[in-house]
Amino acid sequence: MSTVALKEAGAALAAESARFAALGWMRGTSGNLSQTLSHDPLRLAVTVSGRDKGELGDQDVVVVDADGAAVADQPTPQARPSAEAGLHARIARVAGAGAVVHVHMLAPVVAAQRWPEGVVLRDLEMLKGLQRSAHDDEMTVPVVANSQDMAVLGDAFESGFDPATPALIVARHGVYVWGRDLQQARHRTECLEWLLQFKLATEER
Repeated sequence: MSTVALKEAGAALAAESARFAALGWMRGTSGNLSQTLSHDPLRLAVTVSGRDKGELGDQDVVVVDADGAAVADQPTPQARPSAEAGLHARIARVAGAGAVVHVHMLAPVVAAQRWPEGVVLRDLEMLKGLQRSAHDDEMTVPVVANSQDMAVLGDAFESGFDPATPALIVARHGVYVWGRDLQQARHRTECLEWLLQFKLATEER
């Protein structure tokens, strides 16, 4: 793997983490972001575990494999990835994502509590931000039960995967959003937050 490419990925992930932390979506040391470095073999750069996400540097990433395990051949093999790296890798493999955002913003968690069978969104202009139509197009954001076992979460994600719906809510936990790159994943996350805030403010169970 290219050290330069990894350093660039680390800088991009640190910048996005700081942005999300400033929004209050990565409180404490919560949340994690990833960028796909290669698809064959699958390798992801994932933000390190246990660090304030507003204070990361370009070195605060871990390279993981298709199971979310740290690979030996990297500059900081001793660094510890989040256990959630396994779900990042599963999403990258199944969805072909170039980047995955996992944040703990409140709106998806509250929406999942209200609509545990899935959160239905339709007839809103902001849906265009998720590459959906603003009218006559219904998108259901899937909700899965929380688990500390990433294989269980990965199976739940894959069983309900819709290529046209780039998001997954983990009940009482947070949300995963993905895209072709970090910028698209960020834009989709921001748009999804607006959509869920609107639904919560205007609809009952």
